[in-house]
Amino acid sequence: MMKKQYSLLLAFVTYLLFPFAGGGCAGLFCSCVDEEQMADTPQGNFEALWKIIDERYCFLDYKQQEIGLDWNAVYQKYSKHVDSNMSDTQLFEVLTNMLAELRDGHVNLTAAHDLGRYWSWYEAYPANCSDSLLRRYMGTDYKIASGLKYRILDDNIGYVRYESFTSAIGEGNIDEVLFHLMPCQGMIIDIRENGGGNITNADMLAALFCQEKTLVGYTQHKTGSGHSDFSAMEPHYLEPSANIRWHKPVVVLTNRHVFSAANEFVMYMKALPMVKIVGDRTGGGAGMPFSSSLPNGWSVRFSAVPTYDAQKQSTEFGIEPHYRVALADSDVASGHDTLIEFARELLRE
Repeated sequence: MMKKQYSLLLAFVTYLLFPFAGGGCAGLFCSCVDEEQMADTPQGNFEALWKIIDERYCFLDYKQQEIGLDWNAVYQKYSKHVDSNMSDTQLFEVLTNMLAELRDGHVNLTAAHDLGRYWSWYEAYPANCSDSLLRRYMGTDYKIASGLKYRILDDNIGYVRYESFTSAIGEGNIDEVLFHLMPCQGMIIDIRENGGGNITNADMLAALFCQEKTLVGYTQHKTGSGHSDFSAMEPHYLEPSANIRWHKPVVVLTNRHVFSAANEFVMYMKALPMVKIVGDRTGGGAGMPFSSSLPNGWSVRFSAVPTYDAQKQSTEFGIEPHYRVALADSDVASGHDTLIEFARELLRE
């Protein structure tokens, strides 16, 4: 077998809007490693993909413990479906089904004709969010500061809607939002349906509510090809913003579509004393992704750097809110958003 250089892309500071999409990258680091090249055949591509996940995916031990995943058994299961006469479409289907065993929204297989993805982390759950209700609460005269939409509700509660961490925000935008909401007795930050984006935006926003240096999580890095080969946990601290900060109560609204960088934001906020999380368990996505290639040129993205909360627990399968609240049909019928109304009552108390 020959040796070939495969390019690996590690998104240290970027989580993606959708688990299949490229995103606005702020600081990407590329490196190359010697990789044993398999033959460009259906079997060779299957072997290459299985090996990439076996040696570099960061949650194999965790998912064996949590969901009984046996990656060797997965090999036996799917290798039977690979033969030399199959088409690219058939091979793509087998490989995509194999990757779905990981139950990871950050894992994708990309070919010219299709994009393999795992979306069951949110598809099988209630949305707990209604566009029509959000339009009712926002009206048409809300303010927009880059990626932030905001207004003061009629009970003097500030409401901020942030739909994607791929939408850039700057310190000037944030200062203007806080100045406008300063008279309010509390603030709602609604990140329902936020699938992630740039982790720098999550850090910047969370820092507004941090009053002192706070431990918010940990990170590990792969040190070898074994499933358990990791560095020691490295602590991650959130530093208070050097600009204006918010000192009043905050409620963050979540649903299952909160993923990746948005999941990380919830993890940060849950570590702060003046913040409550309301809604559904988040969708998770606690692994920063690498990308690599198969012999036929298809690209595979996979979680390679695991992150943990302040209690050293994985948030790969989501973060539980302080208050589990679902969107009630009766409220929807009367034009009320159950989660927003619950948050308003909580802040009025």
